[in-house]
Amino acid sequence: MKVVGVIPARMGSSRFPGKPLAMIGDVPMLGHVYFRSRLNRRLDALYIATCDPEIRRYALEIGAECVMTSSEHERASDRTAEAVGTIERRSAAAIDAAVMIQGDEPMIDPAMIDEAMAPLAGDPSVQVVNLMAAIDDDAARDASEIKVVCDRNGDALYFSRHPIPCRRGTPEVALYKQVCVIPFRRTFLDTFSGLEPTPLERAESIDMLRALEHGYRVRMVKTAYVTRSVDTLEDLIAVTSLMGKDALLARYGAA
Repeated sequence: MKVVGVIPARMGSSRFPGKPLAMIGDVPMLGHVYFRSRLNRRLDALYIATCDPEIRRYALEIGAECVMTSSEHERASDRTAEAVGTIERRSAAAIDAAVMIQGDEPMIDPAMIDEAMAPLAGDPSVQVVNLMAAIDDDAARDASEIKVVCDRNGDALYFSRHPIPCRRGTPEVALYKQVCVIPFRRTFLDTFSGLEPTPLERAESIDMLRALEHGYRVRMVKTAYVTRSVDTLEDLIAVTSLMGKDALLARYGAA
């Protein structure tokens, strides 16, 4: 499979404007996502997709391939779909799968991309995959964290910013959050982007609900890697502390 990684990023976050270029140590957050994802050997290429000149300038500074996209996209997945179409036209080569790596996941480990890709490589019926990680009750109450519940086959039943399930009287039921490393089979990415946005997608502001509401399966894969996304200034401060002695920092120039 020819696999490309796409990091969608924009400066206009409603909760944290300018966060892609917010500093974590000596490196902007977007840089951490790019350098860490670039260490993965499964990706044939890695791109940053944006509508903002500031992000494009930074991408050029660090030698990253950058694709400019429309400023009208509300969902990262739609920005990714536009970018992949542009990449294919530029390279005149077909892409089999695209891994959307959210630009606010600075603690991503490159092995997480392999984890997320495994179902796509092993099962032709799987069209899109999300990672998920266990969380505690405090994280479950954080509206910035997208929670997910699954069926017995490992496919998502629902995503929400509210705690699901509520766990009243059932402490043995694990709580999981979505981790935004999301491989799409190339053909499905176009299908997904062409679907009409849905009421639950809008209500929760979660891309994957569009797939569920239109009757498509979303395969979930558990990861043991501990990460924290950045949605607020408080998240940025916490992640900066967590990454202070991160072993991957020394490998940023190795890829």
